[in-house]
Amino acid sequence: MSLPRLASFGAEPAGERLRRIERSPHYDAATGTFRNPVHAATAPRAEGSRLEMARVMLNRKERRPAAPVRVRRPDLAEPPASGLRLTWLGHSTVLAEIDGRRVLFDPVWGERCSPFTFVGPRRYHPPPLPLAALGGVDVVVVSHDHYDHLDMPTIRALARSDVHFVVPLGVGAHLERWKLRPDRFTELDWHESTRVAGLTLTATPARHFCGRGLRNRQRTLWASWVVTGPDHRVFHSGDTGYFAGFADTGSAHGPFDATMIQVGAYSDYWPDIHMTPEEGVRTHLDLCGTAADSVLLPIHWGTFNLAPHPWYEPGERMLSATSEAGVRLAVPPPGGSFEPSSRDLPDTPWWRASGGAGGRTSPAAAVGERAGEGAVRRSAPDGGGGKGTPGRGGTSETSAAQSG
Repeated sequence: MSLPRLASFGAEPAGERLRRIERSPHYDAATGTFRNPVHAATAPRAEGSRLEMARVMLNRKERRPAAPVRVRRPDLAEPPASGLRLTWLGHSTVLAEIDGRRVLFDPVWGERCSPFTFVGPRRYHPPPLPLAALGGVDVVVVSHDHYDHLDMPTIRALARSDVHFVVPLGVGAHLERWKLRPDRFTELDWHESTRVAGLTLTATPARHFCGRGLRNRQRTLWASWVVTGPDHRVFHSGDTGYFAGFADTGSAHGPFDATMIQVGAYSDYWPDIHMTPEEGVRTHLDLCGTAADSVLLPIHWGTFNLAPHPWYEPGERMLSATSEAGVRLAVPPPGGSFEPSSRDLPDTPWWRASGGAGGRTSPAAAVGERAGEGAVRRSAPDGGGGKGTPGRGGTSETSAAQSG
Protein backbone atom coordinates (compact mmCIF):
# COMPACT_ATOMS: atom_id res chain seq x y z
CA MET A 1 0.00 0.00 0.00
CA SER A 2 1.52 3.32 -1.08
CA LEU A 3 1.50 6.37 1.15
CA PRO A 4 -0.30 9.54 0.00
CA ARG A 5 1.97 11.86 -1.98
CA LEU A 6 2.48 15.29 -0.45
CA ALA A 7 0.90 18.05 -2.53
CA SER A 8 4.19 19.96 -2.47
CA PHE A 9 5.83 17.19 -4.50
CA GLY A 10 3.48 17.99 -7.36
CA ALA A 11 2.46 15.31 -9.85
CA GLU A 12 3.93 13.22 -12.64
CA PRO A 13 2.76 14.00 -16.19
CA ALA A 14 0.16 11.58 -17.49
CA GLY A 15 -2.42 11.20 -20.25
CA GLU A 16 -2.29 13.65 -23.15
CA ARG A 17 0.38 15.72 -21.37
CA LEU A 18 2.67 12.70 -21.24
CA ARG A 19 1.94 11.89 -24.87
CA ARG A 20 2.89 15.43 -25.85
CA ILE A 21 6.12 15.05 -23.88
CA GLU A 22 6.89 11.80 -25.67
CA ARG A 23 6.44 13.56 -29.03
CA SER A 24 8.93 16.29 -28.13
CA PRO A 25 12.14 16.30 -30.20
CA HIS A 26 13.98 16.90 -26.92
CA TYR A 27 12.65 13.76 -25.25
CA ASP A 28 14.62 10.51 -25.36
CA ALA A 29 12.16 7.63 -25.66
CA ALA A 30 14.90 5.10 -24.94
CA THR A 31 15.60 6.52 -21.48
CA GLY A 32 12.17 8.04 -20.85
CA THR A 33 13.66 11.43 -20.00
CA PHE A 34 14.23 14.87 -21.47
CA ARG A 35 17.78 15.38 -22.70
CA ASN A 36 20.03 18.42 -22.54
CA PRO A 37 21.24 20.31 -25.61
CA VAL A 38 24.76 19.23 -24.58
CA HIS A 39 25.41 16.27 -22.32
CA ALA A 40 25.30 17.23 -18.65
CA ALA A 41 26.08 15.10 -15.64
CA THR A 42 23.22 15.71 -13.23
CA ALA A 43 24.65 13.56 -10.43
CA PRO A 44 27.46 15.09 -8.33
CA ARG A 45 30.84 14.63 -9.96
CA ALA A 46 32.99 14.20 -6.88
CA GLU A 47 36.70 13.57 -7.30
CA GLY A 48 36.80 11.96 -3.90
CA SER A 49 34.06 10.16 -2.05
CA ARG A 50 30.49 11.30 -1.59
CA LEU A 51 31.35 11.50 2.10
CA GLU A 52 33.95 14.14 1.28
CA MET A 53 31.37 16.11 -0.71
CA ALA A 54 28.95 15.91 2.22
CA ARG A 55 31.67 17.18 4.55
CA VAL A 56 32.31 20.15 2.29
CA MET A 57 28.61 20.95 2.03
CA LEU A 58 28.17 20.82 5.80
CA ASN A 59 30.98 23.32 6.39
CA ARG A 60 29.07 26.53 7.18
CA LYS A 61 32.07 28.89 7.12
CA GLU A 62 31.20 32.02 5.14
CA ARG A 63 28.16 30.33 3.65
CA ARG A 64 25.75 32.61 5.50
CA PRO A 65 25.89 36.38 6.11
CA ALA A 66 27.69 37.41 9.28
CA ALA A 67 25.38 40.40 9.70
CA PRO A 68 21.80 41.16 8.64
CA VAL A 69 21.17 41.62 4.95
CA ARG A 70 19.48 44.94 4.30
CA VAL A 71 16.62 44.51 1.88
CA ARG A 72 14.82 47.33 0.12
CA ARG A 73 11.10 47.62 -0.31
CA PRO A 74 10.54 48.54 -3.96
CA ASP A 75 8.59 51.67 -4.75
CA LEU A 76 6.28 50.50 -7.53
CA ALA A 77 3.97 53.49 -7.56
CA GLU A 78 5.06 54.95 -10.91
CA PRO A 79 5.84 53.32 -14.26
CA PRO A 80 9.43 53.19 -15.54
CA ALA A 81 10.29 56.27 -17.56
CA SER A 82 12.11 54.18 -20.18
CA GLY A 83 9.44 51.49 -20.44
CA LEU A 84 11.68 48.80 -18.89
CA ARG A 85 12.60 48.22 -15.27
CA LEU A 86 13.86 45.15 -13.43
CA THR A 87 13.41 44.59 -9.70
CA TRP A 88 15.47 41.81 -8.13
CA LEU A 89 13.47 40.23 -5.32
CA GLY A 90 16.13 37.72 -4.31
CA HIS A 91 17.49 34.47 -5.77
CA SER A 92 15.95 34.05 -9.27
CA THR A 93 12.80 36.07 -8.58
CA VAL A 94 12.62 39.16 -10.77
CA LEU A 95 9.77 41.51 -11.57
CA ALA A 96 10.19 42.83 -15.11
CA GLU A 97 8.06 45.82 -16.07
CA ILE A 98 8.23 45.83 -19.83
CA ASP A 99 6.30 48.03 -22.24
CA GLY A 100 3.33 48.50 -19.94
CA ARG A 101 3.15 44.89 -18.71
CA ARG A 102 4.46 43.12 -15.62
CA VAL A 103 6.20 39.75 -15.78
CA LEU A 104 7.20 37.86 -12.64
CA PHE A 105 9.96 35.28 -13.07
CA ASP A 106 10.43 32.27 -10.76
CA PRO A 107 8.43 33.68 -7.83
CA VAL A 108 9.52 32.25 -4.47
CA TRP A 109 8.22 33.88 -1.30
CA GLY A 110 8.59 30.75 0.83
CA GLU A 111 10.83 30.60 3.90
CA ARG A 112 12.56 27.45 2.67
CA CYS A 113 13.12 25.92 -0.77
CA SER A 114 11.89 22.53 0.29
CA PRO A 115 8.76 20.36 0.20
CA PHE A 116 8.65 20.76 3.98
CA THR A 117 8.27 23.82 6.21
CA PHE A 118 10.65 22.59 8.93
CA VAL A 119 13.76 21.53 7.00
CA GLY A 120 15.65 22.58 3.90
CA PRO A 121 17.66 25.65 2.80
CA ARG A 122 16.36 28.73 4.57
CA ARG A 123 16.47 32.33 3.39
CA TYR A 124 19.27 34.68 4.37
CA HIS A 125 16.78 37.50 4.17
CA PRO A 126 12.98 37.86 3.97
CA PRO A 127 11.24 38.79 0.73
CA PRO A 128 11.62 42.53 0.15
CA LEU A 129 7.84 42.99 0.28
CA PRO A 130 4.78 40.84 0.96
CA LEU A 131 3.42 39.10 -2.10
CA ALA A 132 0.09 40.84 -1.60
CA ALA A 133 1.85 44.21 -1.86
CA LEU A 134 3.39 43.43 -5.24
CA GLY A 135 0.33 44.54 -7.15
CA GLY A 136 -1.09 43.16 -10.36
CA VAL A 137 1.00 40.90 -12.55
CA ASP A 138 0.18 40.02 -16.17
CA VAL A 139 2.15 36.79 -16.46
CA VAL A 140 4.17 34.49 -14.21
CA VAL A 141 7.06 32.63 -15.87
CA VAL A 142 8.61 29.52 -14.29
CA SER A 143 11.95 28.15 -15.52
CA HIS A 144 11.72 24.62 -14.05
CA ASP A 145 10.24 22.67 -11.18
CA HIS A 146 12.96 22.74 -8.51
CA TYR A 147 11.83 24.09 -5.16
CA ASP A 148 13.89 27.27 -5.32
CA HIS A 149 12.06 28.20 -8.55
CA LEU A 150 8.60 26.65 -8.22
CA ASP A 151 7.20 27.30 -4.74
CA MET A 152 3.77 25.79 -4.12
CA PRO A 153 2.50 28.33 -1.53
CA THR A 154 3.58 31.23 -3.73
CA ILE A 155 1.93 29.72 -6.82
CA ARG A 156 -1.30 29.11 -4.94
CA ALA A 157 -1.32 32.68 -3.65
CA LEU A 158 -0.71 34.11 -7.11
CA ALA A 159 -3.43 31.87 -8.54
CA ARG A 160 -6.03 33.79 -6.51
CA SER A 161 -5.61 36.59 -9.05
CA ASP A 162 -6.29 36.27 -12.76
CA VAL A 163 -2.59 36.06 -13.71
CA HIS A 164 -1.61 33.63 -16.46
CA PHE A 165 1.27 31.19 -15.94
CA VAL A 166 3.75 30.16 -18.63
CA VAL A 167 5.84 27.10 -17.81
CA PRO A 168 8.01 24.46 -19.49
CA LEU A 169 6.42 21.33 -20.90
CA GLY A 170 5.27 18.94 -18.16
CA VAL A 171 5.24 21.48 -15.31
CA GLY A 172 1.50 21.88 -15.80
CA ALA A 173 1.05 18.55 -13.99
CA HIS A 174 2.22 20.24 -10.78
CA LEU A 175 -0.06 23.22 -11.35
CA GLU A 176 -3.09 21.00 -11.86
CA ARG A 177 -2.18 19.09 -8.69
CA TRP A 178 -2.37 22.48 -6.96
CA LYS A 179 -5.87 23.14 -8.33
CA LEU A 180 -5.07 25.44 -11.24
CA ARG A 181 -7.35 24.98 -14.23
CA PRO A 182 -5.67 24.17 -17.56
CA ASP A 183 -6.85 27.47 -19.03
CA ARG A 184 -4.79 29.33 -16.41
CA PHE A 185 -1.42 28.21 -17.79
CA THR A 186 0.47 27.50 -21.00
CA GLU A 187 3.14 24.81 -21.33
CA LEU A 188 5.89 25.26 -23.90
CA ASP A 189 8.61 23.09 -25.38
CA TRP A 190 11.92 24.67 -26.37
CA HIS A 191 11.55 27.06 -29.32
CA GLU A 192 7.80 27.39 -28.82
CA SER A 193 6.20 30.77 -28.16
CA THR A 194 2.95 32.14 -26.82
CA ARG A 195 1.39 35.59 -26.61
CA VAL A 196 0.13 36.94 -23.29
CA ALA A 197 -1.01 40.53 -22.69
CA GLY A 198 0.74 41.78 -25.81
CA LEU A 199 4.07 40.12 -24.96
CA THR A 200 5.71 37.20 -26.76
CA LEU A 201 7.20 34.58 -24.45
CA THR A 202 9.53 31.95 -25.88
CA ALA A 203 11.01 28.91 -24.14
CA THR A 204 14.66 28.50 -25.10
CA PRO A 205 17.16 25.73 -24.28
CA ALA A 206 18.99 25.43 -20.98
CA ARG A 207 21.41 22.83 -19.60
CA HIS A 208 19.99 21.56 -16.34
CA PHE A 209 17.57 18.95 -14.96
CA CYS A 210 14.27 18.70 -13.09
CA GLY A 211 12.48 16.90 -10.29
CA ARG A 212 10.70 17.44 -6.99
CA GLY A 213 10.73 13.94 -5.49
CA LEU A 214 13.24 11.34 -4.41
CA ARG A 215 12.82 9.63 -7.77
CA ASN A 216 13.34 12.19 -10.53
CA ARG A 217 12.07 10.80 -13.82
CA GLN A 218 13.16 13.88 -15.80
CA ARG A 219 9.79 14.18 -17.48
CA THR A 220 9.32 17.89 -16.92
CA LEU A 221 11.35 20.26 -19.03
CA TRP A 222 13.67 23.05 -17.88
CA ALA A 223 14.06 26.25 -19.92
CA SER A 224 15.49 29.69 -20.25
CA TRP A 225 13.10 32.41 -21.40
CA VAL A 226 12.88 35.27 -23.84
CA VAL A 227 10.21 37.94 -23.31
CA THR A 228 9.66 40.41 -26.11
CA GLY A 229 7.47 43.51 -26.02
CA PRO A 230 6.84 46.18 -28.63
CA ASP A 231 9.98 48.12 -27.63
CA HIS A 232 12.09 45.94 -25.33
CA ARG A 233 13.26 42.37 -24.86
CA VAL A 234 14.79 40.53 -21.92
CA PHE A 235 16.30 37.11 -21.25
CA HIS A 236 16.03 34.99 -18.08
CA SER A 237 18.40 32.03 -17.89
CA GLY A 238 16.66 29.93 -15.28
CA ASP A 239 19.21 27.40 -14.00
CA THR A 240 21.77 26.26 -16.53
CA GLY A 241 25.30 25.23 -17.21
CA TYR A 242 27.16 27.00 -19.96
CA PHE A 243 26.86 25.71 -23.52
CA ALA A 244 27.49 27.20 -26.93
CA GLY A 245 23.78 27.29 -27.79
CA PHE A 246 23.34 30.63 -26.06
CA ALA A 247 24.83 32.23 -29.16
CA ASP A 248 22.02 30.65 -31.20
CA THR A 249 19.45 32.07 -28.78
CA GLY A 250 21.06 35.49 -29.14
CA SER A 251 21.02 35.27 -32.93
CA ALA A 252 17.39 34.19 -33.02
CA HIS A 253 15.94 36.48 -30.36
CA GLY A 254 18.47 39.13 -29.34
CA PRO A 255 20.02 41.46 -28.76
CA PHE A 256 18.52 42.06 -25.33
CA ASP A 257 18.11 45.20 -23.29
CA ALA A 258 18.89 43.13 -20.21
CA THR A 259 19.79 39.58 -19.29
CA MET A 260 19.10 37.87 -15.97
CA ILE A 261 21.82 35.25 -15.65
CA GLN A 262 22.31 32.48 -13.07
CA VAL A 263 25.71 32.93 -11.46
CA GLY A 264 25.39 31.20 -8.07
CA ALA A 265 25.27 27.66 -6.60
CA TYR A 266 28.15 26.53 -8.81
CA SER A 267 30.62 23.83 -7.77
CA ASP A 268 33.30 21.57 -9.17
CA TYR A 269 31.02 18.75 -8.07
CA TRP A 270 28.35 19.74 -10.63
CA PRO A 271 30.05 21.88 -13.32
CA ASP A 272 27.58 21.01 -16.08
CA ILE A 273 24.35 22.31 -14.54
CA HIS A 274 25.25 25.66 -12.93
CA MET A 275 27.42 28.47 -14.24
CA THR A 276 30.23 30.33 -12.55
CA PRO A 277 30.13 34.14 -12.69
CA GLU A 278 32.73 34.12 -15.47
CA GLU A 279 30.59 31.72 -17.50
CA GLY A 280 27.61 33.96 -16.82
CA VAL A 281 29.45 36.90 -18.39
CA ARG A 282 30.34 34.72 -21.37
CA THR A 283 26.67 33.79 -21.71
CA HIS A 284 25.68 37.45 -21.68
CA LEU A 285 28.18 38.18 -24.44
CA ASP A 286 26.92 35.22 -26.47
CA LEU A 287 23.36 36.50 -26.14
CA CYS A 288 24.00 40.16 -26.75
CA GLY A 289 26.98 40.21 -29.07
CA THR A 290 28.22 43.75 -29.61
CA ALA A 291 25.19 45.42 -27.99
CA ALA A 292 27.23 47.53 -25.59
CA ASP A 293 24.14 48.98 -23.89
CA SER A 294 22.81 45.63 -22.63
CA VAL A 295 22.85 45.12 -18.87
CA LEU A 296 23.55 41.93 -16.95
CA LEU A 297 21.62 41.27 -13.74
CA PRO A 298 23.10 38.34 -11.75
CA ILE A 299 20.50 36.00 -10.26
CA HIS A 300 20.40 32.76 -8.26
CA TRP A 301 22.63 33.95 -5.44
CA GLY A 302 22.53 35.83 -2.14
CA THR A 303 19.31 34.26 -0.81
CA PHE A 304 19.74 30.50 -0.18
CA ASN A 305 22.72 28.36 0.80
CA LEU A 306 22.87 25.83 -2.05
CA ALA A 307 26.59 25.28 -2.75
CA PRO A 308 30.01 25.15 -1.04
CA HIS A 309 31.15 28.62 -2.13
CA PRO A 310 30.91 31.64 0.21
CA TRP A 311 27.51 33.28 -0.01
CA TYR A 312 28.92 36.58 -1.27
CA GLU A 313 31.43 35.14 -3.75
CA PRO A 314 29.24 35.39 -6.89
CA GLY A 315 28.90 39.14 -6.36
CA GLU A 316 32.62 39.69 -5.92
CA ARG A 317 33.49 37.59 -8.96
CA MET A 318 30.88 39.36 -11.07
CA LEU A 319 32.45 42.74 -10.31
CA SER A 320 35.78 41.51 -11.65
CA ALA A 321 34.46 39.50 -14.59
CA THR A 322 32.21 42.23 -15.99
CA SER A 323 34.89 44.88 -15.55
CA GLU A 324 37.38 42.82 -17.51
CA ALA A 325 34.85 42.06 -20.25
CA GLY A 326 33.45 45.58 -20.52
CA VAL A 327 29.92 44.41 -19.66
CA ARG A 328 27.43 46.73 -17.94
CA LEU A 329 26.50 45.19 -14.58
CA ALA A 330 23.64 45.88 -12.17
CA VAL A 331 23.87 44.40 -8.66
CA PRO A 332 20.98 45.89 -6.70
CA PRO A 333 20.38 44.64 -3.15
CA PRO A 334 17.33 42.42 -2.70
CA GLY A 335 14.37 44.61 -3.57
CA GLY A 336 16.44 47.03 -5.61
CA SER A 337 15.21 48.28 -8.99
CA PHE A 338 16.90 49.76 -12.04
CA GLU A 339 16.15 50.78 -15.60
CA PRO A 340 18.71 49.28 -18.01
CA SER A 341 18.81 52.47 -20.07
CA SER A 342 19.94 54.49 -17.07
CA ARG A 343 23.44 55.94 -16.91
CA ASP A 344 23.54 55.13 -13.19
CA LEU A 345 23.30 51.40 -12.52
CA PRO A 346 23.38 49.99 -8.98
CA ASP A 347 26.82 48.48 -8.39
CA THR A 348 27.56 49.13 -4.72
CA PRO A 349 28.77 45.78 -3.27
CA TRP A 350 25.98 45.68 -0.70
CA TRP A 351 26.99 42.22 0.51
CA ARG A 352 30.11 43.61 2.17
CA ALA A 353 27.93 45.37 4.74
CA SER A 354 26.71 41.90 5.79
CA GLY A 355 30.15 40.41 6.23
CA GLY A 356 30.87 39.56 2.62
CA ALA A 357 34.28 39.82 0.95
CA GLY A 358 36.09 37.34 3.15
CA GLY A 359 33.71 37.79 6.05
CA ARG A 360 34.81 41.41 6.53
CA THR A 361 32.42 44.30 6.51
CA SER A 362 33.48 47.21 4.33
CA PRO A 363 32.67 50.49 6.15
CA ALA A 364 32.45 52.36 2.85
CA ALA A 365 30.03 49.82 1.47
CA ALA A 366 27.94 49.96 4.63
CA VAL A 367 27.73 53.74 4.49
CA GLY A 368 26.86 53.70 0.80
CA GLU A 369 24.16 51.10 1.32
CA ARG A 370 22.59 53.00 4.20
CA ALA A 371 22.51 56.11 2.05
CA GLY A 372 21.05 54.21 -0.86
CA GLU A 373 24.02 55.25 -2.97
CA GLY A 374 25.47 53.36 -5.90
CA ALA A 375 28.47 53.99 -8.08
CA VAL A 376 28.26 54.41 -11.82
CA ARG A 377 29.89 51.48 -13.62
CA ARG A 378 29.48 52.60 -17.19
CA SER A 379 27.47 55.16 -19.05
CA ALA A 380 24.94 54.43 -21.74
CA PRO A 381 22.60 56.52 -23.79
CA ASP A 382 19.22 57.20 -22.30
CA GLY A 383 16.80 54.72 -23.78
CA GLY A 384 13.49 55.37 -25.35
CA GLY A 385 10.48 53.98 -23.69
CA GLY A 386 7.18 52.43 -24.07
CA LYS A 387 4.17 52.87 -21.93
CA GLY A 388 4.85 51.76 -18.36
CA THR A 389 2.85 50.20 -15.57
CA PRO A 390 3.24 50.62 -11.86
CA GLY A 391 6.61 50.72 -10.87
CA ARG A 392 9.04 53.53 -11.31
CA GLY A 393 11.03 54.92 -8.52
CA GLY A 394 13.35 54.19 -5.72
CA THR A 395 13.24 51.86 -2.80
CA SER A 396 12.93 52.12 0.92
CA GLU A 397 15.39 50.17 3.01
CA THR A 398 14.77 47.77 5.87
CA SER A 399 17.21 45.69 7.84
CA ALA A 400 16.46 42.04 8.35
CA ALA A 401 18.19 38.73 8.82
CA GLN A 402 17.21 35.11 8.98
CA SER A 403 18.92 32.58 11.20
CA GLY A 404 18.92 28.87 10.77
